[in-house]
Amino acid sequence: MAVIHRTTVAPTKLELLTSWLPSRPWYRGGGAGPQLAKAGGFRLDDPEGEVGIEFMVVTDTSGPQPVTYQVPLTYRGAALDGAERALVGTMEHGVLGRRWAYDGCHDPVLVAQLAALIEGRAQAQAQSVSNEPDREVAASHTGEGPLPADFTATDDQDGTRLTAPHGTTLHLHRILRPAPEGPLPPATGATGQVTGAWELPDGTPARGVFAVLHTGPRI
Repeated sequence: MAVIHRTTVAPTKLELLTSWLPSRPWYRGGGAGPQLAKAGGFRLDDPEGEVGIEFMVVTDTSGPQPVTYQVPLTYRGAALDGAERALVGTMEHGVLGRRWAYDGCHDPVLVAQLAALIEGRAQAQAQSVSNEPDREVAASHTGEGPLPADFTATDDQDGTRLTAPHGTTLHLHRILRPAPEGPLPPATGATGQVTGAWELPDGTPARGVFAVLHTGPRI
């Protein structure tokens, strides 16, 4: 179970993301830099209790229209070997000391727990409350057998694709778009998905698709 500490973090997560987001191919902002506000998110537990896993949702209001981004992050007590290009930054945690924050799509611990969430073996946890399930997060899986463990992450203008052998693809939506009211149907050809909620800049609640799984060849 992840423990949420009430303490200081420097620099803050939003400050780290303000510097990091413009370097991403899926960033939609201009040259002046993002103006970020927290909009929601959830956590997953690391079974080993070593790595913090957070799916942050932030909204950038620097452009003509607000853009909401999903940023999966992992927090580690030491640098992750071979993951230099996925490093978002380091910060000083008031309880845990120095923490290395990574783009979680490139961290095998987060990817494994996201697969467990889709398969129903893990439960989303509240972003800011210890030991509190997040009932707004829903996951579905209609495929057969366990998901692969050896995904490779690739970023492009459409988001992040986690690919595994034999055609399995997990697409992380980096830009979140509100869906119409009512149940969210699965994407065409999808064998699994994760949906969740966040808050629009005017305080209106929104729901949408966070991740989509396709097993086997894409149609």
